[in-house]
Amino acid sequence: SSSSSSSSSSPPEAKAGLGPKSEKGDFVGTSASEFARRARAGVADVRMVPLWRRLFSDQLTPVELFRTLVPEDDTTTHAFLLESVTNDGNVSRFSFVGARPVVEVIAKRSELTQRDYRSGALSVDERICDDPWRYIAELMRELPCADVPELPASAFTGGWVGYGGYDTFRYAESTKLPFNAAPPDDRGIPDMHMGLYQSAVVFDHFAKMVYVIEWVDLHDGVSRDGSGPPRSAELSDAQIAKAYESGMHRLETLVARVMEHRLSSPLPVGFVDMDTAAASGEGAAARVSSNMSKDDFLRGIEKCKHHIVLGDAFQIVLSQRFEVLSDAHPFNVYRALRVINPSPYMIYLQCDGCVLVASSPEILCRVRDGVMVNRPLAGTRWRGRTEAEDAKLAEELLKDEKEIAEHIMLVDLGRNDVGRVAQFGTVNVEKLMEIERYSHVMHISSTVTGRLRGECTSWDALRSALPAGTVSGAPKIRAMQILDTIEPHMRGPYGGGIGFVSFADDMNIALALRTMVIQRAAPEAACDWRYYLQAGAGIVADSDPEAEYQETINKSMAMVRAVDLAEQAFSS
Repeated sequence: SSSSSSSSSSPPEAKAGLGPKSEKGDFVGTSASEFARRARAGVADVRMVPLWRRLFSDQLTPVELFRTLVPEDDTTTHAFLLESVTNDGNVSRFSFVGARPVVEVIAKRSELTQRDYRSGALSVDERICDDPWRYIAELMRELPCADVPELPASAFTGGWVGYGGYDTFRYAESTKLPFNAAPPDDRGIPDMHMGLYQSAVVFDHFAKMVYVIEWVDLHDGVSRDGSGPPRSAELSDAQIAKAYESGMHRLETLVARVMEHRLSSPLPVGFVDMDTAAASGEGAAARVSSNMSKDDFLRGIEKCKHHIVLGDAFQIVLSQRFEVLSDAHPFNVYRALRVINPSPYMIYLQCDGCVLVASSPEILCRVRDGVMVNRPLAGTRWRGRTEAEDAKLAEELLKDEKEIAEHIMLVDLGRNDVGRVAQFGTVNVEKLMEIERYSHVMHISSTVTGRLRGECTSWDALRSALPAGTVSGAPKIRAMQILDTIEPHMRGPYGGGIGFVSFADDMNIALALRTMVIQRAAPEAACDWRYYLQAGAGIVADSDPEAEYQETINKSMAMVRAVDLAEQAFSS
């Protein structure tokens, strides 16, 4: 049929194949009988059961879908766009988009706020909580999900999305690293903000399909007596049918919005006139200010080296925070960053008090089917201009004694982190000191794995991994204590983790490196947005202070170039 006939006046639900002309029970993702079977399947009690539709993806991109769900002038609604590029420059199989979680958990030190929208109206619970990570883990224990092999196994289909900052490690080590010993917080950003998503959209770039997924809570609308919430086996057929109909309504609404493909704000089209592969020029550095003067940073390096000589630590990762003012919208900067620095973890995340834009190369913690993965990434060279030069630089990197020593130290830290939650005898260094190439740089990479003990969940794995040794030092706690006396401000999200934990307790959390923390500038400021970029250098006994200082500059300039490109390409 012609394009005009396909865009007739029929309602979006009918166009989506969900109206009266479609038997919604024909497809496994929307079958009422399959839904009921999943609700009662298995020995364990089930509370969360998914419904889903699959659509063609050839008329939609993740960027467009995000702007369909969230308008440009709304940067406060919790929402996410997660994408990935492999080391060889190809787009990874899945991208994930979501907006408006049903529950949000926000923590600032020991003050925890839970926003719950599940009843249809906002309910706010404020409390003092010693460990918000454990609090969320307990919430997840109340939400056992159905096993659904028909959904993509490695994709995020629903669950928690958000970040936990560098300082959330203090929850696990409150006596050795109390919050009152931390540097001052000058931005008021929560230490943690996680959102629970019952709705998610998954782009399968290989299969050329979009999965629109709605998880149904079987307890919604079910009356409770003094004996507590009902078990799924106790629910009547009518109650399960009611949950199914309610879930189908929400799914149909989201599918209609996706298929209608109506942007809530225009997406500006821009030219890429900048040399995206070139190193940052002096102009990029000139517009950046830091929270430490060069002299202060160099004195900080000497203090780190003094502690290392005394035997307090082997390595201390000292960082400084840069700041850039710009009128470029954070989402347009994310679009530019996808061009400037494509990475395995491309993240746009709207949170309470800030927007996070990241292109991280490094896993903080990944768990799948109960196996935890830790991947230390340390030791860096720029990519060569030719294959021969690239190979020569890789060879030099693997012969650099300082880089190798630091990397081995971080592998040992990774083994310790995994070992705290893994079954005895399962910790294994699967890959050791391999070269991993990215668009602009190459790194030395290793992979440490271990099978979680039976009583441990992904949240335990995350608590053991935070923060990575690559952003703190070794030994981790002593290095952080020393950093508390040198760095002038709390790090916030930088050095923590950003990512997701699924209903099935699979986790993929990126280390918050190459991450911009963005806040609205004060009304009297010359620009709309304040971009914070932070980078560190691993200080050891024989570090060259000038070289370490310059390393922090170089690491941040790629992010500044993304701001420059967004300004050039999308300025009106």
